[in-house]
Amino acid sequence: MSFLKRSKPQLPPEIVQQLQLPKGERVLASAVDRHSGVYVVATNWHLTVVSPSGDVTARPWHLVEDGQWDPETWTLSMTWVGTRRASQWSFEEQDTRLPETFHERVRASIVLVEDLPLTGRAKGRVVVRRDLRNDELLTQTILGRGARADDPQVQDAVARTVAFVRDAVGL
Repeated sequence: MSFLKRSKPQLPPEIVQQLQLPKGERVLASAVDRHSGVYVVATNWHLTVVSPSGDVTARPWHLVEDGQWDPETWTLSMTWVGTRRASQWSFEEQDTRLPETFHERVRASIVLVEDLPLTGRAKGRVVVRRDLRNDELLTQTILGRGARADDPQVQDAVARTVAFVRDAVGL
C-alpha cells in the first residue's frame, strides 16, 4: 500500500554533498526554515544545520538538551547542552517528519535521568546519554536556574548523583 506512505522530501544534491556523511550515517528527515532558509537535517547520529552560505553545523543527538514542537506555528525550538539560548526554526506547510524524528532521536540518546537533591529553588539533573554513533555512555550535569556550579551543596549533590547514575548503568 505504497499510496499510504508519506513521501520523503528530497534534499538538493548540493546540500547532501555539504553534509559529507560518513559510512553508516544516513538522513532520516529534513526541512527548510522559512525565515532563514537554513536546512535542518536529522541523521541517525546528528542534528545538522546547513546555512544558505554553506556553513554546516553538525552536533550529536546527546548534546540536545531540550526541544519543543509547536504545531500551531510549525516551529521547532531547541537548546544545546550548556547553552541558554534556544535555536528556533519554522517549517510552515512542509511535508516533513523532522519534529517526530527529532523527538525520537533525542529520546533514543537518553538512558537515565536523575534530579539533583537540592534545596530551595535550585534545580538540576544528571543525565546518562548514549552517543548514537558508537553507543558510548556519557554523563551530563545540567544545572538549572538557581544552581551554581561553585556552590559546595551543588558540588556535593552532583558528585553523589553522578556516582549513583554511573553505578546504576554499570559505568
